[in-house]
Amino acid sequence: MRAGLVQLTVTDDPAENLPITLSHIAAAASGGAGFVLTPECTNALSSNRARLRTLLHPEETDPTLAALRDAAAKHGIWLLIGSLGLLTQDEDGRFANRSFLIAPDGGIAARYDKIHMFDVNVSETEVYRESAGYRPGNRAILAETPFAKIGLTVCYDVRFPHLYRRLAQSGAQIITVPAAFNHITGAAHWETLLRARAIETGCFILAPAQTGFHPEKDGKGRRTHGHSLAIAPWGEVLSDAGTEPGVTFVDLDLAEVAKARARIPSLSHDRDFTGPGS
Repeated sequence: MRAGLVQLTVTDDPAENLPITLSHIAAAASGGAGFVLTPECTNALSSNRARLRTLLHPEETDPTLAALRDAAAKHGIWLLIGSLGLLTQDEDGRFANRSFLIAPDGGIAARYDKIHMFDVNVSETEVYRESAGYRPGNRAILAETPFAKIGLTVCYDVRFPHLYRRLAQSGAQIITVPAAFNHITGAAHWETLLRARAIETGCFILAPAQTGFHPEKDGKGRRTHGHSLAIAPWGEVLSDAGTEPGVTFVDLDLAEVAKARARIPSLSHDRDFTGPGS
């Protein structure tokens, strides 16, 4: 299976972002990718919750989701929509940060709501409270496809290895990590975390990312790290997209999953223990 990782620099306007995303998906399909992946926040990236409320839609009527489902059917590909910001019916008004796996017929094969919220103080001037605008999910998702079992995660999830171990022990061969990773923490931790998750699980890790400066209509904006990565089950970096938008390709041999796990069968070596807090 050839995978195509789409790297984007989205704005806070979904209508502006959609044609660019569609063009990259078409390029990935033309390059032979049967599995195409886009980053977290494929439809829009903004810190202005009030503005997002005027731009986002519920899943049932979201134009980006509809267009990307059509694109998957048009090109006959599996498409991982890294995530979309979506309106919900929650009483507190928070959005969903939802990843979708789309089948080649355009149907939704799996949905995953990001579990871990990015509530951090990166510096005195960069403070993030994702949970103020987005409500967390509470269910891990493993999707079965004809070519692989795929575990779905999003961005900040990568710092919680127990989620990845659960997915791998449940049969995942590929784990997706679409992201809009902060440029400061990305430079320090992005590659290391992804390689660790691959080594620990014996999975392919596919991590399409947002990159560069993301302008907002109010004059603000934020920066993301880029460097969409594909990591082999033994921990090697198979592809690195750098910092420019576009598509990178990687050919996946799923026999490498079994080979890595046979060499280091740690997924079957869990032991019960007592200790702090027990």
